[in-house]
Amino acid sequence: MEKRNQLYEGKAKKVYETDAQGLLIVSYKDDATAFNGLKKGTISGKGIINNRMSNILMQRLEKGGIPTHFVEELNERETVVRRVSIVPLEVIVRNIAAGSFSQRYGVVEGEVFASPTIEFSYKNDELGDPLINDYHAIALKLATVEELETIKRYAFAVNEQLKSFWKDCGVTLVDFKLEFGRLGNGTIVLADEISPDTCRLWDSRTGEKLDKDRFRRDLGGVEDAYAEVMKRLTEHL
Repeated sequence: MEKRNQLYEGKAKKVYETDAQGLLIVSYKDDATAFNGLKKGTISGKGIINNRMSNILMQRLEKGGIPTHFVEELNERETVVRRVSIVPLEVIVRNIAAGSFSQRYGVVEGEVFASPTIEFSYKNDELGDPLINDYHAIALKLATVEELETIKRYAFAVNEQLKSFWKDCGVTLVDFKLEFGRLGNGTIVLADEISPDTCRLWDSRTGEKLDKDRFRRDLGGVEDAYAEVMKRLTEHL
C-alpha cells in the first residue's frame, strides 16, 4: 500500500491518503497536549504505545461485537484504517468521578458511581469543546436520533468490555473518551484511538495514575506510566 498526501495533522496523529479505495494511514506522534492545547509537550515513545494499544484493544472490541475502523497495523507508529466521516462528538464514559467531572460538580475524585454515566461534548476547538446533550446534538445536526442511540449503546458496551479486561491487568478504568465515525454507507463505527491519552487508568491496588493525567498535572514519570500500562496489557493478551 502506498502512502500519499497528508490529509490532516491533529494534536496526536497525522492522517494520510493511500492508493487503496476507502483506506487511510494514521501515524501516531509523541506530541502531547492538554487543556484544549494550552499545555504542550512531548512524551517519548507515546506514539508507539498508543498505536499498538489502540490496535490491540480495537481488535478485542471487534471480536466483542463493536465495529471499528481498524484494518491493519503497518509498523510501530502507523496503522491502516477505514476512511470515515467523524461524528463531531466526544463521547465520555465515566465509572468514577475524576478530572473535569469532579471540578464541575464538586464531587470528590475517586467516588465510584452506582452505574456508568455518559457525556457528549461538541468537537469544536474554537468553542472549547462544550458539553452538550442529545437534543443539542440533533439541533446542530451533528447526529441523528438513531445514530446517538447506536453510539450510546456501543459506548456502554465498550465500557463493559474494557473494564473487565483492565481489571484482569490490575488496572481500574476510571473514564475514557471515544470518537465514532460514519462509513461511506452511513454505518457507525468506533474510530480514533484507545490509549493512556484517552483513558484514565489507575493502578487497582495503589490508585497510582497510569495515564495522561501525569502530564496534565505535572506528576512526573509519564513515560514510565505509559510503559507500565502497556506492559500489563501485553502480559494479559
